[in-house]
Amino acid sequence: MSKGKQSEAVAGLSTSSTGTSLKPLPNPSTGSANPSASLPALWGYLQPALDHIVRSPTNNLSKAPAIEVSYHMGLHTAVYNYFTSQSDSPTDVPKALSAVPFSRPDKTKQSGTDLYEQLDRYYADTARELFLGVPHDDSSLVQYILPCFSRYSAGAQSVNRLLNYVNRHYVKRAVDEDKGWLRLADVFEAVAKTITEDDTREKIQKRMKERRTEELKRWGFYDGAPAEVLAQAEACAEAASPLDRVIPLSSLALRRFRTEVIDPLLAIPKAKGKKKKPPANGQNKLSGPKEPKGRLARAVKELIEGEDGDADERRRLAGELAILLRTVGVRVDHPLRKKLDKFVAQGLQDSP
Repeated sequence: MSKGKQSEAVAGLSTSSTGTSLKPLPNPSTGSANPSASLPALWGYLQPALDHIVRSPTNNLSKAPAIEVSYHMGLHTAVYNYFTSQSDSPTDVPKALSAVPFSRPDKTKQSGTDLYEQLDRYYADTARELFLGVPHDDSSLVQYILPCFSRYSAGAQSVNRLLNYVNRHYVKRAVDEDKGWLRLADVFEAVAKTITEDDTREKIQKRMKERRTEELKRWGFYDGAPAEVLAQAEACAEAASPLDRVIPLSSLALRRFRTEVIDPLLAIPKAKGKKKKPPANGQNKLSGPKEPKGRLARAVKELIEGEDGDADERRRLAGELAILLRTVGVRVDHPLRKKLDKFVAQGLQDSP
């Protein structure tokens, strides 16, 4: 696939054929309805903005389309009012709304959980749509994924700013309650092994902090690193976390891109029939060297080892894919990340 066609290959997020830029989305009329009255009402007011920001075709894949200032302020107010009034909402859902796919209000849950979970479902659905548009030809797979991700992540960052109140009110409190990407139980076993009876609470907290730093170093953090590097490393660690962890909305979107797009492409299909014992030398007498089984692994092999196209362009694509995998939480010890990092590093050494 040529570079000029890459953006047009992005299903649902492609550039428009006319080349015109999108105008900011105006504030939709809600009449006398109160957008903060219930989750369905709030979502009905919010979803047009999400679709415009995350899904609309645009010429600039790295910048999300905008919404009008009045709509931005209206959403902020609606979300704020919904959060502050949730504690007084009834526990029963009207029968008319029983078929609507929203979480039922649950007073045992923290205020804002239902909206957070609805946003997670939205990103899962959006990422799944992108996966359904994946080309059948492995040779064009990387060229499809990169513009897809650029458009998707730009929209996610814009939504993160638009709904930052959710991060400040819900996510921060959940993290303080040990529901974040790194929980006490995750580090307790390692820390507990070094605790003695004489250790003070401050010493224990220091060791737990050291354990957290150790985990962040796996994502690019280093001692003395600037705040931007720390934030980037934590975002990668958040995206790599299990689905039950509460993380900021920007990382929530990245995690869903991993689970719904990247993980399926990394997966090795289950073999049908009886398994044959592989030769000791790892080669098949008829087909030669063993081929990668995952779709993305096959695409990377073709990208790296292929002779078609410009070598610098292939290395650029490999570098961008390596960054993508790290950003969405594919761990550094994954074989495909190792392969890409090695290929990119070798190119830097060979360049004059």
